[in-house]
Amino acid sequence: MLGASLTLLNRSDTVPFEPDEFGNVAEETRLKYRYIDLRRPALAQALVLRHKVCKTMRDVLDAKGFLEIETPFLTKSTPEGARDFLVPSRMQQGEFYALPQSPQLFKQILMIGGLDKYFQIVRCFRDEDLRADRQPEFTQLDVEMAFVCEDDIIDMTTDVLRAVCALADRPFPDEVRRISYAEAMDAYGTDRPDMRYEMLLHDVGEIVADCEFKVFSGAVASGGLVKALAAPGGGAFTRKVIDGYTDFAIEYGAKGLAWCKLADGAFTGTPAKFLSQPVQAKLREVCGASDGDIIFFVADTPAKTNRVLGALRNKLGADMNLYDDRAFAWCWVTDWPLVEWNEDQQRWDSLHHPFTSPRPEDVEKLDSDPGSATARAYDIVCNGVELGGGSIRIHNSGVQQKMFSLLGISAEDAQDRFGFLLDALRFGAPPHGGIALGLDRIVMMLCGAASLREVIAFPKTQRGTCPLTDAPAAVDDKQLAELNLKIIAPPTS
Repeated sequence: MLGASLTLLNRSDTVPFEPDEFGNVAEETRLKYRYIDLRRPALAQALVLRHKVCKTMRDVLDAKGFLEIETPFLTKSTPEGARDFLVPSRMQQGEFYALPQSPQLFKQILMIGGLDKYFQIVRCFRDEDLRADRQPEFTQLDVEMAFVCEDDIIDMTTDVLRAVCALADRPFPDEVRRISYAEAMDAYGTDRPDMRYEMLLHDVGEIVADCEFKVFSGAVASGGLVKALAAPGGGAFTRKVIDGYTDFAIEYGAKGLAWCKLADGAFTGTPAKFLSQPVQAKLREVCGASDGDIIFFVADTPAKTNRVLGALRNKLGADMNLYDDRAFAWCWVTDWPLVEWNEDQQRWDSLHHPFTSPRPEDVEKLDSDPGSATARAYDIVCNGVELGGGSIRIHNSGVQQKMFSLLGISAEDAQDRFGFLLDALRFGAPPHGGIALGLDRIVMMLCGAASLREVIAFPKTQRGTCPLTDAPAAVDDKQLAELNLKIIAPPTS
């Protein structure tokens, strides 16, 4: 093809960077000139995949008879967990809307209204501290169904995820493993287990309860937990490497990190001389350790022991290349506790949210023993990352009021914040449940991206700012006056 003429459509200034200079350009600069960065093939391909993921989710759910229904963005503040983004009302001065943290209450009301299958690809907003896998505004696939049990939600979600993974040629198992919350905490130290590799945690409290190493025996005597994990080949770790892992454990709240190396059938390390041969043999057996390995120990409260050793397991897995980066290991975490005791505030907190139903046989425990009540909740986890979570909801107004009371929400406060839901539940609410899947996280994992900012067209920084538009920004006095607002400068120290 030969052109008959050449027309200049537009001119371009010298670009601040070339799109292929990705690794040499500060992220702040790339976000400021996002229109240049969007020309980068990897980012453009991620956005194409994101579109295909959304379309596939819609197609799968449409084929199953779901309706995509929009819910309000300007709603009432019902703070529970993260802080709300507030929007002042000009017409109702002194009052505020809130941007929704999720459509949770509206989708439950849709079920009460007889719309039995709902979904929505929806933006949600949370004013919380940010990190690599969080944004102040994010997108989720939100789903709710009436007259269902846990298996119905899990089966539907599995079908959606299988179709989505096929878009990126990622394998998806015929059947996703299910593991209880208790099993996950016991073996992995976290409710988000990475199952791409073994190296499990082992409770060794009974083995060391009477040993002469007071760190271990003292923890057991005081009701604490002693756990161990064996790192294969870790006997080659230098003292500098071990000190680095000790510092890491301390960052997660540990008082220290005990360790023993195995060589020639014997233990070496500080605890070794306090551990009898039978104890050493039992530790070797329980931990599945061999000569050339290292066993790490943490002795503390159950929560801290699991948190520290679970984090250490994840770090060791990455540092020692114990898994294939392209492998996907899925699991459902089920049978969650309904509530947990908040020692600092001396109250019960929901592990999911206040609208999660206990098992029917556990409803009476809300009055007598709430800590032993099991929630009808489930999370989907892949490679140690929670990609979504859901539950069967409370559909009885009396049980919902009882749940609020357990969480320290008075009847008056509950009516003020959630009265519209409590009222709706009194009009024949059906059993219902649902799930929310993090769209940004799913696309990030399918792309192998290191950050959510690599799969969102116009993301915020970790400080919650937009370098492209300079948001958030000051507004003029006229706008403030229309809202009857005044900026008060923070006190100087």
